[in-house]
Amino acid sequence: MSDRKIVTLLTDFGLKDVYVGVMKGIIYQINPTLTLIDLTHEIPAQNLFAARFCLKNAYPYFPPGTVHIAVVDPGVGSARRAIAIQLSTGFFVGPDNGIFSGVLGNVETQEMRVVELTNSDYWRTNAPSTTFHGRDIFAPVGAHIASGVSLENLGEKINPESLIKLPLNKINFTESGIEGSVQYIDYFGNIITNIPRSYIEGKTWSVVIQKNENLSSYKTIVSGNTYSDCKPGELIAIVGSHNFVEIAANASSAQSQLNLKYGDQVQITQF
Repeated sequence: MSDRKIVTLLTDFGLKDVYVGVMKGIIYQINPTLTLIDLTHEIPAQNLFAARFCLKNAYPYFPPGTVHIAVVDPGVGSARRAIAIQLSTGFFVGPDNGIFSGVLGNVETQEMRVVELTNSDYWRTNAPSTTFHGRDIFAPVGAHIASGVSLENLGEKINPESLIKLPLNKINFTESGIEGSVQYIDYFGNIITNIPRSYIEGKTWSVVIQKNENLSSYKTIVSGNTYSDCKPGELIAIVGSHNFVEIAANASSAQSQLNLKYGDQVQITQF
């Protein structure tokens, strides 16, 4: 097996501009033997909830020791902290704005080490741009970690309990079923909820959504096992590969039909 270390990149930079390429150039300047993998650069601009979901669902498929650099950073240049986290599953580098809260959701604080990136010796420059910390801080720090630099050298230890957490809507249990919300909308227009498989396993269930501001107007979407369990263009509710309930449309976009947004309420009825 190869000893080459893996570094992944997740951003909202898109590919129209040179930002992603510049980050890769910085990493290769530090260590050209690293293997770089793009998780995605198409996170909707400044959408931390989408970034949280994508990173949470991607990192388990990489070997221990992988360094994950995630840069969706509406607060770049502000007082928000730049951080690095070490878990048994790998390292995470980016802003302290909740982007890592999905990864850390089930990790005990004693299982993680966290530092604020205050040692500019491992930055590209000790006078970083106020608009591009991905280039000047996160890319070089990630490359140094992948090259063997310990977290203790990168900055000051901080309490994991102090990390920013995104305020996701809670799941509520009702007399008729479960109330959840939209946590992600993918490229195909599939609408992924925050309701996990375990909550509906072994039950007969449907998804109910409010069609408009009229509280008495609802749409019911029956459940199935695959996207093709309904006619083309029709809506269906399934459990996706991420193990969350999602609303899809066969060979079409559920989002274009339903116009749901991040955080919108979704209900499940069980019988």
